[in-house]
Amino acid sequence: MVGFPPSALFDMQTLNLAALAGMGKLARVQLATSLPGIKPISLIGTIDRAGRTNLAPFSSILHLGSEPAFLGMVSRPDLVERHTLSNIIEIGAWTINHLHPEIVTMAHQCSARYPREDSEFTATGLTPHFEVDFPAPFVNESRFRIGLTLEDLIPIPANDTQLIVGRVVLIQLADGLLLDHGGIDFSKMECVASSALDTYFTAQPLVRYSYAKPDQALTEI
Repeated sequence: MVGFPPSALFDMQTLNLAALAGMGKLARVQLATSLPGIKPISLIGTIDRAGRTNLAPFSSILHLGSEPAFLGMVSRPDLVERHTLSNIIEIGAWTINHLHPEIVTMAHQCSARYPREDSEFTATGLTPHFEVDFPAPFVNESRFRIGLTLEDLIPIPANDTQLIVGRVVLIQLADGLLLDHGGIDFSKMECVASSALDTYFTAQPLVRYSYAKPDQALTEI
């Protein structure tokens, strides 16, 4: 039987729908984006047919499948011009570029609403990197980069967002980051995570366990 630590009791604050409605808009958005907890954040690299590059930070990336490898990310409602979404639809490819502390400031600046003619690469000092036979730009300064092609675009009518589904076709990691068991050494990479719209964290490993089975005790690896 697996042993678990005893439950802890906490003094809890309750926010119902009325309380949420009474919050200021920015505070409500900050809270909503914090609900999933600390999560990975990456720069999404795209380009349009005119050759105009774009970078945008996304923290809504999720794993959708392993064989083949699919990743998804959510595009916000199309109430204003969404360069990332329109470029992905136009070109059919994009890149995910993980962050580390040395590029966090530049990555955060990419969230500013630059006009389409102004590339975030140029505005922030980041460097585009292109691979042969892959159209979208990678961030040269990133230590972990992924190239994807568009597999599906799924509307979410409840809030007018869209789930962008991509097939992983290219992975690039700095030497020493790929572990023998297939995992990635995020601590060595100094991987950055985020919460809300403006707060960043570095990730450190806590523990790695054996594969969980009903009749076997967990062991630390």
